[in-house]
Amino acid sequence: MYRRILVAVENSPADATILAHVSELARLTGAELLLVHVADGWAARNFDQLKLRESEEMKIDREYLEKVKADLQARGFAVETRLAMGDPATELIKVSEEQGVDLIAMSTHGHRLIGDILLGATADRVRHLVKVPVLLLRAQPVV
Repeated sequence: MYRRILVAVENSPADATILAHVSELARLTGAELLLVHVADGWAARNFDQLKLRESEEMKIDREYLEKVKADLQARGFAVETRLAMGDPATELIKVSEEQGVDLIAMSTHGHRLIGDILLGATADRVRHLVKVPVLLLRAQPVV
């Protein structure tokens, strides 16, 4: 069913929801996981054009990806990571096409109308512009 699942992670508590769900799905299907975080600060958005060094935020994001990868690998999962830079929706779509994934998994925050307009609608853009299924789970509060 699924062989390669792209999991969008934010480096926030919201990741616990999507990672818990997707790890069970990957166990059932034998899928590989591709963890993707999109750094979208000023340095990340201008990284290539201005030939910048990684910002402290990007270094922290890379460390986070490696930590999550190590945890999942210790539990027996095949995992790769990718730190993308730029607009989150654009980069997630690009990585999904380049890497040939057959499912994209993301958490959402449940914003309503104004929140989506003001805070962006990454999940909405992704689900409308990709050709593979998108699994959206509302992030649950960490208890």
